[in-house]
Amino acid sequence: MTPMTTEGENAKTTPEPAGSAKRALLGRLSWGLADQAASSISNFVVGIYVARSLGVTAFGVFSLAWVTYGVVLNISRGLATDPLVVRFSGVSDTSWRGAVARSTGTALVVGSAIGVACLAVGLGLGGRVGPAFACLGVMLPGLLLQDAWRYSFFAAGVGRKAFLNDVVWGVALVPAMVVAARVDTVAAFVLAWGASATVAGLYGYVQSGILPRVTRARGWLRDQRDLGYRYLVENTCLSGASQVRAYGLGAIVGVSAVGAVRGAELLMGPFLAVLMGLSLVTVPEAARVLRQAPQRLYRFCLLLGGGQAAGALLWGTALLLMPDRAGELVLGDVWTSASRLVVPITLGVAGAGLGTGAAAGLRALGAARLSLRSQLFASACYVGGGLGGAVAGGTVGSAWGVAVATLIGSAVWWLSLRTGLRHHHPIPEVRTT
Repeated sequence: MTPMTTEGENAKTTPEPAGSAKRALLGRLSWGLADQAASSISNFVVGIYVARSLGVTAFGVFSLAWVTYGVVLNISRGLATDPLVVRFSGVSDTSWRGAVARSTGTALVVGSAIGVACLAVGLGLGGRVGPAFACLGVMLPGLLLQDAWRYSFFAAGVGRKAFLNDVVWGVALVPAMVVAARVDTVAAFVLAWGASATVAGLYGYVQSGILPRVTRARGWLRDQRDLGYRYLVENTCLSGASQVRAYGLGAIVGVSAVGAVRGAELLMGPFLAVLMGLSLVTVPEAARVLRQAPQRLYRFCLLLGGGQAAGALLWGTALLLMPDRAGELVLGDVWTSASRLVVPITLGVAGAGLGTGAAAGLRALGAARLSLRSQLFASACYVGGGLGGAVAGGTVGSAWGVAVATLIGSAVWWLSLRTGLRHHHPIPEVRTT
């Protein structure tokens, strides 16, 4: 019987000189920042355009579709791309290409399966919400494929390709949004958003020359089940908590409250988009730090989380100084209700940014059990704070409840990281026989 080996053993190289390693790290992080900037701009423009075009109530409907997409996206990441970045960052090109073919194929399978269910639900609901969900179901495969390419490129250390892919999505958004504005419905905007992502998803194949293998999805799920299913639960808790809070807020206060919260989140857009996709850069880099200098991982995560929190606080301060006329120019009618939420949402984003540093460290360690426990606790706090605050104080109370819950959750993430570092032992990148 052949002994168990890992792909990482085939890909090992002599350590880079300190100066070269730092330049390489800065280069990868620079492309990561550029990619997140492109993603942030696209998300921000879509949100602002829809908010100004449809008003607060219809924008609330669009926001419900958006948070639903967030749940599905995190399911795909947990099963398809999170194991990829943990086990195939910095491995040989042959190993990476084989893993990407299976990982992107898995993302397509997830998008197609959940897309069919979402389409059926949307057709059954009718009204304002139904068409939006039906269109989301049609667009899910392309949306998830585009996200999978981004993860794949960052795992290979070629963030410039992820950046270019997001730029293609942004360029395709322009004519799509113009057409949607003429139709002037929530469903049209969902279709425009998803269709432009599909264009970028197809371009990912041109960039990589790798054809997603949907027939290999079952094998990928089997091989990565020790990480994938824990990450699935963890990610679903993360996005599911946002969805439960959004639905609960709509039921307790009204759909317009969902639009107000989404409007305030748009004002924090650059940092929220970075946090949502932070593992594109941080998990591969944390995995590299762990392989090269394990003793530096905690400091790396602390600098990462502290920088995110400081940036969020600075941005929130700038928003507080923004005159009402500028806010109305950006959000239209949504500004009045969103502006009251800037302080609590800023604190919540700062807390989430701080916790993201610890979460990246746990992912790099492969400590799926610890990260799952942390996420379950943080998600429970998020839902409890958001809905309890809504009952006590409406939309503003919900925002403050989420802020307090996020700060508590961040503390738990850091305690878990310290535990994970104490019990760390290397995990294989992939098992072969």
